[in-house]
Amino acid sequence: MTDNIELTHQQQRAFQPEKLSAPRDFIMPNIIHDNKSAVPLILEIGAGKGKHALGFAAKNTDKHLIAIERTRNKFDAFAKLAVLQDSPNLTAIHADAIAWIVHAIKPNSVSKIFILYPNPEQHNPNQQWLNMPFFEFLLSRLQVGGEVVLVTNIEAYINNAEQQAKEIWSLPNERYQVADDSQRTHFEIKYLARGEVCWELNMCKPEDYKTRFDEWQADIVH
Repeated sequence: MTDNIELTHQQQRAFQPEKLSAPRDFIMPNIIHDNKSAVPLILEIGAGKGKHALGFAAKNTDKHLIAIERTRNKFDAFAKLAVLQDSPNLTAIHADAIAWIVHAIKPNSVSKIFILYPNPEQHNPNQQWLNMPFFEFLLSRLQVGGEVVLVTNIEAYINNAEQQAKEIWSLPNERYQVADDSQRTHFEIKYLARGEVCWELNMCKPEDYKTRFDEWQADIVH
């Protein structure tokens, strides 16, 4: 199995993390420095106004969620709600997720990654998450047995993701139709309310999985 993995994604164009500067005003969250009790670390990429992040943190007090949003107005709305909720297990980050993850997240340290309703990039499919070289780096941050959860209302997007998960990334995966009453994000509520089908793909990192970034780590910034 390992040989097959090395012959698929490791033949793709390699991501170059060393070329990415740290985001402006970058500060390493305390949970990454001080996680001595090994609280499960969860990432959400593209948190929007924070509906899923706030709900997840409230329901999973034994886990710590780092939720990243790049767009300023969405992040500001999220940050205000996060202050009101005051969940100690939630860290809201305003940054480009790729640069932030490169500089903040250690190899093999994250137990789950949520990518909920990403931009479908229909005119630029190379920017879809499983089509990007960065996805290999992202998998290097995931623990063995950890999951990537991708959700979208675009069937072509989920079809491609499912194919890439199998053929390029060699990830065991399961695909589901999202329940009609699910309310994880504002997008999910809107899409389901107008009768659209939403799809979820759960991908698992298998034992002995290898990437080219398993030992790579940015210089720690305090």
